Amino acid sequence: MSFRIPPQPPARPNRCQLFGPGSRPELFEKMAASAADVINLDLEDSVAPDDKDKARANVVEAINGLDWGKKTLSVRINGLDTPYWYRDVVDLLEQTNGRLDAVMIPKAGCEGDIYAVDALVTAVEAASGKDKRIGFEAIIETAAGLAHVEEIAAASPRMESLHLGPADYAAYMGMATTHIGGTQDNYYMLSPKEGDGARQRHYADPWHYPLVAIVAACRTHGLLPVDGPFGDFSDPDGFRAQALRSATLGCVGKWAIHPSQVELSNEIFTPSQAAVDNARAIIAAMEEAKAAGKGAVTYNGKLIDIASIKQAEVIVRQSELIEAQ
Repeated sequence: MSFRIPPQPPARPNRCQLFGPGSRPELFEKMAASAADVINLDLEDSVAPDDKDKARANVVEAINGLDWGKKTLSVRINGLDTPYWYRDVVDLLEQTNGRLDAVMIPKAGCEGDIYAVDALVTAVEAASGKDKRIGFEAIIETAAGLAHVEEIAAASPRMESLHLGPADYAAYMGMATTHIGGTQDNYYMLSPKEGDGARQRHYADPWHYPLVAIVAACRTHGLLPVDGPFGDFSDPDGFRAQALRSATLGCVGKWAIHPSQVELSNEIFTPSQAAVDNARAIIAAMEEAKAAGKGAVTYNGKLIDIASIKQAEVIVRQSELIEAQ
């Protein structure tokens, strides 16, 4: 362990983030009643330019008027390269009643982007006498964002999570794809050539590197790493495969752009009872080993040590957070 111990991430469930356009207020009540841990009301890409002002008003009204329960409530503001974002921040902070938990910053490219939003949020909070500190989520969806992912993660004490935005990421990187997340048709390798026999295709994960970079930055700076959207909501198997990969890499949750994806995401990012029981047993076995002066012990035919304990503790802690919710 480094002399500098990484901080702990926010202690809240973040298995599924359900998105809905601010221009579709008829969806808000259903979103509030859903099983998603986090609700993101969107003012950015899903809202047409002519609808920005109305969408903002819709979101303010919904924050104040609906019962959001224990859900984390966040709003994705418009990009800093637009004329809309400052009014998003000002109206959200001045006109809502304290229920808003976070704002999501899209296309974060550097530490300065986070600083700019932080400065405005801090000024509005001070001017309006707000006691509740608004948290920040940021999306890594540009080449610059990926290049500066660690400085973005460390840019403000308001930062709570980082997310992969695969659609814009693909565009900014010049990737030859139009699919949002998941397997890409032309991203594969062939098995070795053996005579005239058929060769098998082996599909790789084009999102592996940015997800690993996001997870590493989050774990270093005490943030929650979250996988972004899977565009084809008619393909639950594809969603499941992508979510399982991101969970294996260390993500705590995934976006849902359709209600059908909420249950899938919650299922995949909730440790099974068998996994929790096994983790508790590993912890207990290691405690017995420590009491006997041992640094490692065999459990179910496998060697476990301090690293095994840390992995088990992650599973138990995640389960406890979900149960508390």
